[in-house]
Amino acid sequence: MLPIFRVQEEDAVRIRPDDLRLVVQAVFEGVGVEPDDAKLGADVLVTADVRGVDSHGVSNMLRNYVQRIRDGVVKAQPDWKVIAEQPSTATIDCDTGLGIMIAPKAMAMAIEKAKQTGMGAVTMRNANHSGMISYHAMLALPHDMIGMAMTAAGPQVLPTHGAVPRVGTNPIAVAAPAKHMHPFVFDIATSIVAANKLQLAKRLGTPIPGNFLADKDGRILSEPGLLPAEYQLLTMGGTRELGSHKGFGLSMTIDIMCSILAGAVPSGFSGRGPANHFVAAYNIAAFTDVEEFKERMDWYLAEMEATPPAPGQERVMTPGQEEAEMEVERNAHGIPLHREVVAWLDEICAELAIPRRW
Repeated sequence: MLPIFRVQEEDAVRIRPDDLRLVVQAVFEGVGVEPDDAKLGADVLVTADVRGVDSHGVSNMLRNYVQRIRDGVVKAQPDWKVIAEQPSTATIDCDTGLGIMIAPKAMAMAIEKAKQTGMGAVTMRNANHSGMISYHAMLALPHDMIGMAMTAAGPQVLPTHGAVPRVGTNPIAVAAPAKHMHPFVFDIATSIVAANKLQLAKRLGTPIPGNFLADKDGRILSEPGLLPAEYQLLTMGGTRELGSHKGFGLSMTIDIMCSILAGAVPSGFSGRGPANHFVAAYNIAAFTDVEEFKERMDWYLAEMEATPPAPGQERVMTPGQEEAEMEVERNAHGIPLHREVVAWLDEICAELAIPRRW
Protein backbone atom coordinates (compact mmCIF):
# COMPACT_ATOMS: atom_id res chain seq x y z
CA MET A 1 0.00 0.00 0.00
CA LEU A 2 1.05 3.60 -0.51
CA PRO A 3 2.59 5.21 2.61
CA ILE A 4 -0.36 7.62 2.90
CA PHE A 5 -2.57 4.69 3.90
CA ARG A 6 -0.23 3.34 6.62
CA VAL A 7 -0.82 4.07 10.29
CA GLN A 8 2.07 5.98 11.81
CA GLU A 9 3.98 4.20 14.55
CA GLU A 10 3.20 6.90 17.11
CA ASP A 11 -0.53 6.31 16.53
CA ALA A 12 -0.30 2.51 16.59
CA VAL A 13 -0.62 -0.28 19.12
CA ARG A 14 1.31 -3.41 18.12
CA ILE A 15 -0.63 -6.65 18.67
CA ARG A 16 0.69 -10.18 18.13
CA PRO A 17 -1.04 -11.89 15.19
CA ASP A 18 -2.03 -15.00 17.18
CA ASP A 19 -3.58 -12.87 19.93
CA LEU A 20 -5.53 -10.85 17.38
CA ARG A 21 -6.79 -14.03 15.70
CA LEU A 22 -8.19 -15.32 18.99
CA VAL A 23 -9.93 -12.04 19.76
CA VAL A 24 -11.43 -11.69 16.28
CA GLN A 25 -12.62 -15.30 16.38
CA ALA A 26 -14.29 -14.64 19.73
CA VAL A 27 -15.97 -11.49 18.38
CA PHE A 28 -17.41 -13.43 15.45
CA GLU A 29 -18.66 -16.14 17.79
CA GLY A 30 -20.13 -13.45 20.03
CA VAL A 31 -22.40 -12.25 17.21
CA GLY A 32 -23.58 -15.74 16.33
CA VAL A 33 -21.05 -17.15 13.88
CA GLU A 34 -20.27 -20.87 14.19
CA PRO A 35 -16.83 -21.55 15.76
CA ASP A 36 -15.24 -23.06 12.63
CA ASP A 37 -16.43 -20.20 10.46
CA ALA A 38 -15.38 -17.67 13.11
CA LYS A 39 -11.87 -19.15 13.11
CA LEU A 40 -11.74 -19.04 9.32
CA GLY A 41 -13.00 -15.46 9.15
CA ALA A 42 -10.47 -14.37 11.75
CA ASP A 43 -7.66 -15.93 9.74
CA VAL A 44 -8.72 -14.12 6.57
CA LEU A 45 -8.75 -10.73 8.34
CA VAL A 46 -5.55 -11.18 10.33
CA THR A 47 -3.68 -12.62 7.33
CA ALA A 48 -4.52 -9.39 5.49
CA ASP A 49 -3.05 -7.37 8.36
CA VAL A 50 0.05 -9.56 8.60
CA ARG A 51 0.68 -9.07 4.88
CA GLY A 52 0.25 -5.32 5.20
CA VAL A 53 -3.10 -5.15 3.41
CA ASP A 54 -4.54 -3.03 6.23
CA SER A 55 -7.47 -1.88 4.08
CA HIS A 56 -8.94 -5.39 4.25
CA GLY A 57 -7.88 -6.38 7.73
CA VAL A 58 -9.29 -5.98 11.22
CA SER A 59 -9.03 -2.18 11.23
CA ASN A 60 -11.56 -1.61 8.49
CA MET A 61 -13.62 -4.75 8.21
CA LEU A 62 -14.41 -6.33 11.59
CA ARG A 63 -16.72 -3.63 12.94
CA ASN A 64 -18.38 -3.43 9.51
CA TYR A 65 -19.09 -7.16 9.56
CA VAL A 66 -20.36 -7.04 13.14
CA GLN A 67 -22.72 -4.18 12.33
CA ARG A 68 -24.03 -5.85 9.16
CA ILE A 69 -24.69 -9.10 11.04
CA ARG A 70 -26.50 -7.21 13.81
CA ASP A 71 -28.51 -5.28 11.23
CA GLY A 72 -29.60 -8.52 9.59
CA VAL A 73 -27.97 -7.64 6.27
CA VAL A 74 -25.53 -10.55 6.65
CA LYS A 75 -26.49 -13.95 8.00
CA ALA A 76 -24.17 -15.23 10.71
CA GLN A 77 -25.14 -18.81 9.87
CA PRO A 78 -26.12 -18.86 6.18
CA ASP A 79 -27.73 -21.91 4.61
CA TRP A 80 -25.48 -21.81 1.53
CA LYS A 81 -26.00 -24.42 -1.19
CA VAL A 82 -24.42 -25.73 -4.37
CA ILE A 83 -27.10 -25.06 -6.99
CA ALA A 84 -25.28 -26.22 -10.14
CA GLU A 85 -22.31 -28.53 -10.60
CA GLN A 86 -20.21 -30.24 -13.26
CA PRO A 87 -16.91 -32.13 -12.87
CA SER A 88 -14.86 -28.93 -13.17
CA THR A 89 -17.38 -26.23 -12.20
CA ALA A 90 -19.98 -25.28 -9.61
CA THR A 91 -22.22 -22.41 -8.58
CA ILE A 92 -23.03 -21.62 -4.95
CA ASP A 93 -25.90 -19.57 -3.56
CA CYS A 94 -24.37 -18.04 -0.43
CA ASP A 95 -27.63 -17.03 1.29
CA THR A 96 -26.13 -13.59 2.12
CA GLY A 97 -23.31 -15.14 4.15
CA LEU A 98 -19.89 -13.53 4.46
CA GLY A 99 -17.59 -14.27 1.56
CA ILE A 100 -14.61 -14.45 3.91
CA MET A 101 -16.10 -17.68 5.26
CA ILE A 102 -17.64 -19.16 2.10
CA ALA A 103 -15.03 -18.28 -0.54
CA PRO A 104 -12.34 -20.49 1.09
CA LYS A 105 -14.79 -23.40 0.92
CA ALA A 106 -15.52 -22.62 -2.70
CA MET A 107 -11.79 -22.59 -3.43
CA ALA A 108 -11.42 -25.95 -1.68
CA MET A 109 -14.07 -27.28 -4.09
CA ALA A 110 -12.21 -25.75 -7.05
CA ILE A 111 -8.95 -27.35 -5.90
CA GLU A 112 -10.52 -30.79 -5.61
CA LYS A 113 -12.03 -30.41 -9.07
CA ALA A 114 -8.64 -29.31 -10.45
CA LYS A 115 -7.04 -32.46 -9.04
CA GLN A 116 -9.47 -34.51 -11.12
CA THR A 117 -9.90 -32.46 -14.28
CA GLY A 118 -6.92 -30.08 -14.44
CA MET A 119 -8.88 -27.00 -13.43
CA GLY A 120 -11.81 -26.07 -11.23
CA ALA A 121 -13.95 -22.94 -11.12
CA VAL A 122 -16.72 -21.95 -8.70
CA THR A 123 -19.02 -18.93 -8.89
CA MET A 124 -20.72 -17.55 -5.78
CA ARG A 125 -23.85 -15.43 -5.92
CA ASN A 126 -25.84 -13.71 -3.18
CA ALA A 127 -22.81 -13.37 -0.90
CA ASN A 128 -21.19 -10.57 1.08
CA HIS A 129 -17.69 -9.17 1.41
CA SER A 130 -14.85 -11.64 0.76
CA GLY A 131 -12.02 -9.71 2.41
CA MET A 132 -8.54 -9.75 0.87
CA ILE A 133 -9.29 -11.86 -2.20
CA SER A 134 -5.69 -12.98 -2.63
CA TYR A 135 -6.27 -15.05 0.53
CA HIS A 136 -8.55 -17.30 -1.50
CA ALA A 137 -6.24 -17.37 -4.52
CA MET A 138 -3.28 -18.32 -2.30
CA LEU A 139 -5.12 -21.39 -1.00
CA ALA A 140 -4.15 -23.08 -4.29
CA LEU A 141 -0.41 -22.62 -3.72
CA PRO A 142 0.23 -25.59 -1.37
CA HIS A 143 -1.41 -27.83 -3.97
CA ASP A 144 1.00 -26.80 -6.74
CA MET A 145 -1.77 -24.89 -8.46
CA ILE A 146 -2.34 -21.37 -9.71
CA GLY A 147 -5.22 -19.71 -7.90
CA MET A 148 -7.52 -16.96 -9.11
CA ALA A 149 -10.22 -14.99 -7.28
CA MET A 150 -12.49 -12.13 -8.30
CA THR A 151 -15.23 -10.09 -6.65
CA ALA A 152 -18.06 -8.07 -8.19
CA ALA A 153 -18.97 -5.51 -5.54
CA GLY A 154 -21.66 -2.87 -5.19
CA PRO A 155 -21.67 0.16 -7.52
CA GLN A 156 -19.07 2.67 -6.36
CA VAL A 157 -17.05 3.34 -9.51
CA LEU A 158 -17.83 5.53 -12.52
CA PRO A 159 -17.66 4.08 -16.03
CA THR A 160 -15.37 5.96 -18.40
CA HIS A 161 -17.17 9.25 -19.21
CA GLY A 162 -19.96 8.31 -16.77
CA ALA A 163 -21.54 10.40 -14.01
CA VAL A 164 -23.30 7.55 -12.16
CA PRO A 165 -21.49 4.57 -10.54
CA ARG A 166 -22.21 1.34 -12.43
CA VAL A 167 -19.43 -1.03 -11.37
CA GLY A 168 -17.73 -1.95 -8.14
CA THR A 169 -14.09 -1.72 -7.19
CA ASN A 170 -14.16 -5.30 -8.56
CA PRO A 171 -10.80 -6.73 -7.45
CA ILE A 172 -8.94 -9.60 -9.09
CA ALA A 173 -6.17 -11.75 -7.59
CA VAL A 174 -3.84 -14.36 -9.09
CA ALA A 175 -1.38 -16.47 -7.08
CA ALA A 176 1.31 -18.71 -8.57
CA PRO A 177 3.89 -20.79 -6.66
CA ALA A 178 7.66 -20.59 -6.96
CA LYS A 179 10.32 -22.95 -5.61
CA HIS A 180 12.54 -20.77 -3.41
CA MET A 181 11.34 -17.24 -4.20
CA HIS A 182 8.19 -15.73 -2.71
CA PRO A 183 4.97 -16.71 -4.52
CA PHE A 184 3.69 -14.40 -7.21
CA VAL A 185 0.60 -12.80 -5.63
CA PHE A 186 -1.17 -10.14 -7.68
CA ASP A 187 -4.17 -8.51 -5.98
CA ILE A 188 -5.66 -5.27 -7.26
CA ALA A 189 -8.90 -3.34 -7.39
CA THR A 190 -9.95 -2.27 -10.87
CA SER A 191 -10.57 1.23 -9.52
CA ILE A 192 -7.69 3.66 -9.03
CA VAL A 193 -7.88 3.02 -5.30
CA ALA A 194 -9.77 0.49 -3.21
CA ALA A 195 -12.64 2.10 -1.30
CA ASN A 196 -11.41 0.64 1.98
CA LYS A 197 -8.09 2.48 1.64
CA LEU A 198 -9.94 5.76 1.60
CA GLN A 199 -11.39 4.92 5.00
CA LEU A 200 -7.85 4.41 6.28
CA ALA A 201 -6.89 7.83 4.94
CA LYS A 202 -9.95 9.36 6.61
CA ARG A 203 -9.03 7.79 9.95
CA LEU A 204 -5.42 8.96 9.59
CA GLY A 205 -6.35 12.45 8.36
CA THR A 206 -4.00 12.20 5.37
CA PRO A 207 -4.69 14.00 2.08
CA ILE A 208 -5.79 12.14 -1.03
CA PRO A 209 -3.67 12.79 -4.16
CA GLY A 210 -5.21 14.59 -7.09
CA ASN A 211 -6.92 12.62 -9.87
CA PHE A 212 -7.86 9.77 -7.49
CA LEU A 213 -11.54 10.71 -7.20
CA ALA A 214 -14.45 12.50 -8.87
CA ASP A 215 -17.04 14.78 -7.31
CA LYS A 216 -20.72 13.89 -7.04
CA ASP A 217 -21.29 15.00 -10.66
CA GLY A 218 -18.42 12.96 -12.09
CA ARG A 219 -15.86 15.76 -12.44
CA ILE A 220 -12.34 14.57 -11.62
CA LEU A 221 -10.84 16.21 -8.51
CA SER A 222 -7.41 17.21 -9.78
CA GLU A 223 -6.13 18.84 -6.60
CA PRO A 224 -4.99 16.88 -3.50
CA GLY A 225 -7.00 17.28 -0.32
CA LEU A 226 -8.70 15.52 2.57
CA LEU A 227 -11.39 12.98 1.70
CA PRO A 228 -14.49 15.01 0.77
CA ALA A 229 -17.91 14.27 2.21
CA GLU A 230 -19.19 13.31 -1.24
CA TYR A 231 -17.05 11.64 -3.87
CA GLN A 232 -17.05 8.93 -6.50
CA LEU A 233 -14.36 6.44 -7.48
CA LEU A 234 -12.65 6.24 -10.86
CA THR A 235 -11.56 3.16 -12.76
CA MET A 236 -7.87 2.42 -13.28
CA GLY A 237 -6.40 5.04 -15.56
CA GLY A 238 -8.71 7.79 -14.34
CA THR A 239 -9.21 9.42 -17.74
CA ARG A 240 -9.78 7.99 -21.21
CA GLU A 241 -6.43 9.41 -22.31
CA LEU A 242 -4.64 7.51 -19.55
CA GLY A 243 -6.51 4.26 -20.15
CA SER A 244 -9.61 4.36 -17.94
CA HIS A 245 -11.42 2.29 -20.57
CA LYS A 246 -9.07 -0.59 -19.71
CA GLY A 247 -9.98 -0.53 -16.04
CA PHE A 248 -13.66 -0.15 -16.93
CA GLY A 249 -13.58 -3.07 -19.36
CA LEU A 250 -11.76 -5.27 -16.85
CA SER A 251 -14.29 -4.36 -14.18
CA MET A 252 -17.14 -5.31 -16.53
CA THR A 253 -15.36 -8.60 -17.26
CA ILE A 254 -15.32 -9.34 -13.54
CA ASP A 255 -19.04 -8.52 -13.32
CA ILE A 256 -19.66 -11.06 -16.09
CA MET A 257 -17.57 -13.80 -14.47
CA CYS A 258 -18.82 -13.24 -10.91
CA SER A 259 -22.43 -12.18 -11.44
CA ILE A 260 -23.92 -12.99 -14.84
CA LEU A 261 -22.15 -16.38 -15.03
CA ALA A 262 -23.58 -17.18 -11.58
CA GLY A 263 -27.10 -16.28 -12.66
CA ALA A 264 -27.12 -12.96 -10.80
CA VAL A 265 -27.70 -9.37 -11.87
CA PRO A 266 -24.60 -7.13 -11.58
CA SER A 267 -25.06 -4.98 -8.50
CA GLY A 268 -24.57 -1.79 -10.50
CA PHE A 269 -28.09 -2.39 -11.76
CA SER A 270 -29.59 -4.06 -8.70
CA GLY A 271 -28.62 -1.62 -5.95
CA ARG A 272 -26.09 -2.04 -3.17
CA GLY A 273 -27.09 -5.64 -2.60
CA PRO A 274 -25.03 -8.76 -2.03
CA ALA A 275 -21.68 -9.23 -3.75
CA ASN A 276 -20.82 -12.06 -6.12
CA HIS A 277 -17.52 -13.90 -6.39
CA PHE A 278 -15.52 -16.27 -8.59
CA VAL A 279 -12.61 -18.55 -7.68
CA ALA A 280 -10.58 -20.91 -9.83
CA ALA A 281 -7.68 -23.33 -9.45
CA TYR A 282 -5.39 -24.47 -12.27
CA ASN A 283 -3.43 -27.66 -11.68
CA ILE A 284 0.08 -26.99 -12.96
CA ALA A 285 0.73 -30.72 -13.48
CA ALA A 286 -2.07 -30.77 -16.05
CA PHE A 287 -0.11 -28.26 -18.17
CA THR A 288 3.59 -28.80 -17.51
CA ASP A 289 6.13 -30.33 -15.12
CA VAL A 290 5.60 -28.81 -11.67
CA GLU A 291 9.27 -28.59 -10.66
CA GLU A 292 10.22 -27.00 -13.96
CA PHE A 293 7.42 -24.48 -13.52
CA LYS A 294 8.57 -23.53 -10.02
CA GLU A 295 12.21 -23.25 -11.08
CA ARG A 296 11.22 -21.07 -14.01
CA MET A 297 9.12 -18.92 -11.67
CA ASP A 298 12.18 -18.49 -9.42
CA TRP A 299 14.22 -17.37 -12.42
CA TYR A 300 11.47 -15.07 -13.70
CA LEU A 301 10.90 -13.34 -10.37
CA ALA A 302 14.63 -12.97 -9.65
CA GLU A 303 15.34 -11.53 -13.09
CA MET A 304 12.44 -9.11 -12.86
CA GLU A 305 13.54 -7.90 -9.42
CA ALA A 306 17.09 -7.45 -10.76
CA THR A 307 15.86 -4.85 -13.26
CA PRO A 308 17.93 -1.66 -12.86
CA PRO A 309 15.79 0.94 -11.07
CA ALA A 310 14.94 4.27 -12.67
CA PRO A 311 16.70 7.39 -11.31
CA GLY A 312 15.46 8.21 -7.85
CA GLN A 313 13.91 4.77 -7.33
CA GLU A 314 15.22 2.15 -4.91
CA ARG A 315 14.29 -1.12 -6.63
CA VAL A 316 11.88 -2.97 -8.87
CA MET A 317 9.44 -5.13 -6.91
CA THR A 318 7.25 -8.00 -8.11
CA PRO A 319 3.67 -8.77 -6.98
CA GLY A 320 3.74 -10.47 -3.59
CA GLN A 321 7.26 -9.34 -2.67
CA GLU A 322 6.28 -6.43 -0.45
CA GLU A 323 3.61 -8.51 1.29
CA ALA A 324 6.09 -11.35 1.91
CA GLU A 325 8.54 -8.88 3.47
CA MET A 326 5.79 -7.30 5.56
CA GLU A 327 4.72 -10.74 6.78
CA VAL A 328 8.18 -11.34 8.23
CA GLU A 329 8.23 -7.94 9.96
CA ARG A 330 4.73 -8.12 11.45
CA ASN A 331 5.03 -11.71 12.60
CA ALA A 332 8.14 -10.64 14.49
CA HIS A 333 6.97 -7.26 15.83
CA GLY A 334 3.18 -7.40 15.81
CA ILE A 335 0.44 -5.79 13.72
CA PRO A 336 0.18 -1.98 14.09
CA LEU A 337 -3.45 -1.06 14.71
CA HIS A 338 -4.58 2.54 15.01
CA ARG A 339 -5.46 3.52 18.59
CA GLU A 340 -9.01 4.32 17.53
CA VAL A 341 -9.37 0.75 16.23
CA VAL A 342 -7.96 -0.67 19.46
CA ALA A 343 -10.44 1.46 21.43
CA TRP A 344 -13.30 -0.09 19.44
CA LEU A 345 -11.86 -3.57 20.04
CA ASP A 346 -11.75 -2.79 23.76
CA GLU A 347 -15.43 -1.80 23.64
CA ILE A 348 -16.61 -4.88 21.75
CA CYS A 349 -14.50 -7.16 23.96
CA ALA A 350 -16.06 -5.64 27.08
CA GLU A 351 -19.55 -5.94 25.59
CA LEU A 352 -19.07 -9.61 24.66
CA ALA A 353 -17.01 -10.52 27.78
CA ILE A 354 -13.95 -11.38 25.71
CA PRO A 355 -10.57 -11.16 27.50
CA ARG A 356 -8.25 -8.49 26.08
CA ARG A 357 -4.93 -9.90 24.90
CA TRP A 358 -2.86 -6.72 24.64
